[in-house]
Amino acid sequence: MATSKIKKGDTVKVMVGDAVKCKGKEGKVISVDHKNGRVVVEGVNKVTKHTKPSAANPNGGIIEKEAPIDISNVMYVHKGKTTKVGFKMDGDKKVRFAKSTGEVID
Repeated sequence: MATSKIKKGDTVKVMVGDAVKCKGKEGKVISVDHKNGRVVVEGVNKVTKHTKPSAANPNGGIIEKEAPIDISNVMYVHKGKTTKVGFKMDGDKKVRFAKSTGEVID
């Protein structure tokens, strides 16, 4: 897969998905799986998981956690609006920029 335009810590909006569950929600990217092209977004695509009792969780039970979604289903949020992300050379350094405004992201 090519260079990922979404990084850990970015704020993204879910553009495609289950209409009731997560479409239109915004959140911070917790992790990015570059190999499979998936991201985990805070508060989006929550699933329930049944856990056995362990040292960390003595009672076990049902926990909720975020599941990964495809990176193509999210868009970067820049100043409250969604935008595409591009790459350009800033001197001798490759940087990301918001295509809607032309501003450098990082």
